[in-house]
Amino acid sequence: MEKSSARALSAYNTELKLKGFNAFRIEDDGNATRVYSRKDFYKICLTTGRSKIHYADRSFEAEDTILFFGNPHIPYSWETLSKTYVGYTCLFSEEFFLTSDRSESLIQSPLFKIDGTPILHINETQRLFLNGLFEKMIEEQKADYVFKGDLIRNYIQLILHEALKMQPSDNFNLVQNASSRLTRVFLELLERQFPIENVQSPLQLNTAKDYANSLSVHVNYLNKAVKEITGKPTTAHISDRIVAEAKALLQHTDWNVSEIALSLGFEYTTYFNNFFKKHTGLNPGSFRLEKV
Repeated sequence: MEKSSARALSAYNTELKLKGFNAFRIEDDGNATRVYSRKDFYKICLTTGRSKIHYADRSFEAEDTILFFGNPHIPYSWETLSKTYVGYTCLFSEEFFLTSDRSESLIQSPLFKIDGTPILHINETQRLFLNGLFEKMIEEQKADYVFKGDLIRNYIQLILHEALKMQPSDNFNLVQNASSRLTRVFLELLERQFPIENVQSPLQLNTAKDYANSLSVHVNYLNKAVKEITGKPTTAHISDRIVAEAKALLQHTDWNVSEIALSLGFEYTTYFNNFFKKHTGLNPGSFRLEKV
């Protein structure tokens, strides 16, 4: 989606590591395909045109105007199908955005979750409003105003709030009681185990007890809190996230099944095969062939 010549993605990475933020207009980009990659920043795109977006193990075909939310922990790629593609992109690091509990709750919203809603369809009225917010961010990042970082964070929050109003979720719970706080920390710790970058750095936390030990709580207390807030057991969250990562690795890497099994913490490939089939109905090899 970004122009690959003058505006290489590596340049954005460099700038983000220095400043934590960048916003820009998307220029015409032909029929380029954006390859699968692991990114180190959050992304919000407001785009008009036809495209196909691969997000973790799901694919979306989009036409007209959409609002897309990318999470650095979740692999995605973007195939532009229109000859012209216009809109805006906003990139920001977690460190840049998280300055308050309110910011943290927004970034934990369904918009950025692997099983959430990363793509929203935008009507003309919404497009014009969001265009204005992106233009303000572009303008402010060039200014000398000493508090421009705070102002830009407010614009990002406005975009997130507008999106949440379009696509509310019953699972987005802002109640900050003890169970809610523990569950939020657990889910954050779970996400931080991913993505799996290579076989030499396998998944470190595999069980509810592993997470409880890491959080310095009893496993029964963790299980009770997570079930109370989410309605799902701790082990279900862990299994679902491992399955999602396994699907992404099978689809988007050339690692063999044994390497994927080891990277996800399975001592034996057979254990991984049984686990994957139990949750998907297919063995890993069959799943990979279906997605080719």
